[in-house]
Amino acid sequence: MKHLLLLSFIMITCSTWAQSATGYFDKALKKAETGNTKGAIADYTKAISMNSKFVEAYQNRGVAKLKLNDLKGALTDFSKTIELDTMNADAFTGRANANYKLNNFKETVDDCTSSIALNPKDYIAYNLRALSYNKLGDKKNACKDFSKAIELGSQSAIKNKATFCK
Repeated sequence: MKHLLLLSFIMITCSTWAQSATGYFDKALKKAETGNTKGAIADYTKAISMNSKFVEAYQNRGVAKLKLNDLKGALTDFSKTIELDTMNADAFTGRANANYKLNNFKETVDDCTSSIALNPKDYIAYNLRALSYNKLGDKKNACKDFSKAIELGSQSAIKNKATFCK
């Protein structure tokens, strides 16, 4: 009986010391805030290993990977976020950003269009879609999207429109 009580005590103690997926996620957020992007990615990965459906961890890890220019890794994480939450406009915009940097302009347009359908005020998606239209040679749609992005408050779209819509 003594051994059973001791074993129970040890198991309870160990379980309270064990980190949860949410705990790792919170640690990752703090690391990301302080600029420790690689440390944040490691903690997001631990959170995901404990909860494979942790949407926010995939999305935030995608953002961190994008920041480190791990474009294919970011693309994978944003795609997983979208698979788990098809209504996540920010994940579509994040994936569009990675696709744009990978010169996948048609995919960028598609992702931006999905993001805008979910969040019509996403000026980043309008500006990114406009840049992609420009790369695809569709000046009319590019200029239209730059104008919409400007209307919604994008400062970079002002410069882009002046450069590409003469």
